[in-house]
Amino acid sequence: MAPYIAVSALSHEGLVREHNEDSLTIGPWTLCATVTTNPQTLLFPLGPPCVVAVTDGLGGHPGGEVASALVARRLAAAGGGLDGEEAVRAELQECNRAVYAAAAGEPELAAMGTTVAGLVLLPDRAVVFNVGDSRVYRISSDGPEPSPPERVSPERVSLERVSVDDSPPLPPGQRTTPLVTQTLGGSLGLTFVEPHVRVSPLAAGDRYLVCSDGLTDPVPEEELAGLLARADGPSDRADGRAAFELWKAAVEAGGPDNITLALVRIGE
Repeated sequence: MAPYIAVSALSHEGLVREHNEDSLTIGPWTLCATVTTNPQTLLFPLGPPCVVAVTDGLGGHPGGEVASALVARRLAAAGGGLDGEEAVRAELQECNRAVYAAAAGEPELAAMGTTVAGLVLLPDRAVVFNVGDSRVYRISSDGPEPSPPERVSPERVSLERVSVDDSPPLPPGQRTTPLVTQTLGGSLGLTFVEPHVRVSPLAAGDRYLVCSDGLTDPVPEEELAGLLARADGPSDRADGRAAFELWKAAVEAGGPDNITLALVRIGE
């Protein structure tokens, strides 16, 4: 079977927010400011550029869902031409200008903005990008957990954050901050942004997690890794189970924000 991309994703308003301001891009498919009750799994051939991204509209500002949907749809439309690092940087600048342009004629949307984080998957490499505090993690298996010989041991999983949070330094003992220093659009008025973009080799078996801070704020990284390990398996169906368990953990931690996540696997 030819190499392929499997993406299991969901988006939910959480338990506190009145509506969902997050959006998702997976190839040409978008899910904008709406809710999924179960993970959706999509398959694509590994070859043409494929974008997987999460956009998180800024809470506390009118129009967060408008900004996140605008950027998600632009990335989906531009995805086929995002063939490298410079193309991704240029498109994120265009997204930033597009958010400000959309807000210019609507006074009530003047401060609307969104974060973005994601991947462009190419045949031999992944272009990782973000602006704001949504995140991308590389998922690695570290071998089986020790256990008695008569039991099959689950894989130990580790998460490597490959995005860069745009946020001020944290005080000792604090894991997250509500402040972001850079967004697409928003009240900061940054008509030029400096996206974080890096390129990594890509091979069969590679896995990534792309998510909004509605997952990572309430659920520590070590707990996310443990949940991925318990739900792990060699199939795309296992990724659907894992996506559900991650969402469930964020809800059980209070669900204080919108929760959007995508698990990416390169299969063969």
